[in-house]
Amino acid sequence: MTESIFARISRILSASIEDTVDRLEVAGGPAVMREAIREAERAIDQAKEELDGVTTRRLQAARQQQLMAKRIVDLNGKAAFALEEGREDLAEAALSRQIDFETQAKALDEVQAQVRAEEAQLDTCISALVARKTQMEEALATFEVAKREAAPRYDGCMHPIPSPERRLDAAEKAFDRAMKGAGGINLAPADADAVHRVAEIDALQKGAAVAKRLAALKAERAA
Repeated sequence: MTESIFARISRILSASIEDTVDRLEVAGGPAVMREAIREAERAIDQAKEELDGVTTRRLQAARQQQLMAKRIVDLNGKAAFALEEGREDLAEAALSRQIDFETQAKALDEVQAQVRAEEAQLDTCISALVARKTQMEEALATFEVAKREAAPRYDGCMHPIPSPERRLDAAEKAFDRAMKGAGGINLAPADADAVHRVAEIDALQKGAAVAKRLAALKAERAA
């Protein structure tokens, strides 16, 4: 592996999503972000594999420790039996071996503590990668929506569909031409912002009327 999992995770997490989005148009569009998402997915899979391996090491160490504990107890019995048989030399050998197993068991405690720290680090990294992948997916979706909204829309004949404001402007101009042709007086062009604000007043008036009727209805039912 040319790049360790932790270096890979650090590289992915340190990348700025905003900078990536800014470079989308320059560097190939959404394909850039999709590749970044795939890279995050591969890193998540790799981190999970690493976690599985680390967990296996911890379980193996715990299993070896259990076996050593049994052998330590067994050797204690063997040493006692050897003394009963007058074989102090054998008892010393059993106790010496017992000390060796206790030393190994203590070393396995340190191994398990180290492995637990690696497990916790990998768990944290996986959670961070999953969160970053979600951010990337959301950023890509937002970018694609914005791009679609910015692109011109077309009808079935591949003609751009004008916005409501453009339709209103075209209708007013057509009306003015017709009025002028008929000898009438043209009205002043409508201010789009003013039109919207007047429409907002209408909506407020309607809402007030509805609230008034609702209050009257409640009062009538309460009587």
